[in-house]
Amino acid sequence: MKVAQFTFNAFQENTYILYDNSLECVVLDPGCNNDEERETLVKFIEDNNLKPTKLVNTHCHIDHVLGNKFIAEKYDLQLEAHEGEAQVLGTCETVSNMYGIPYEGSPSIGKFIKEDTDYTFGESVLKTIFTPGHSPASLCFYCEADKILIAGDALFQGSIGRTDLPGGNYDLLIKNIKEKLLVLPEDVTVYSGHGPSTTIGREKMSNPFLT
Repeated sequence: MKVAQFTFNAFQENTYILYDNSLECVVLDPGCNNDEERETLVKFIEDNNLKPTKLVNTHCHIDHVLGNKFIAEKYDLQLEAHEGEAQVLGTCETVSNMYGIPYEGSPSIGKFIKEDTDYTFGESVLKTIFTPGHSPASLCFYCEADKILIAGDALFQGSIGRTDLPGGNYDLLIKNIKEKLLVLPEDVTVYSGHGPSTTIGREKMSNPFLT
């Protein structure tokens, strides 16, 4: 499995395209919310002859869903996320108005992703890991074969997701990171919702929230 990273919108959110030799791809947390950002994403898909087959949110905070409507309509995809994020998605219009961010809306979650199950596309298999704490029902996606973790906003290089938003829980997030993420092999690459990638080993050794 390969990972392409794009940093979009005023929140500097990381949007990911996951793809493999089948040329099927997953558009994950699309944060694109202007023509230039949308064109960047589409051009990568077209230049690599990819076929988007899934639209996924790790969680449904506003910065991760700004491109949901565009991707869903362009590629005729339903939105997939954990059932527990539906209420968060429903608040995005209010949040966008509060921040003054253009938001065209998002389709409702059309398919619920269950925690602790295999999530597949193309030739790839990802394990879903339930990591609430930053948001009520956020998911991480772990590809054991390629040692890749898509962490959403649970874990960052040298930091963790903020827990002062509605539905946040600091103690729960720390517990989930330590018990579900830091137990992965140390050479697993962590792709976060903001900032640069890191590794499990680096965060075990030096993340001030976890040491």
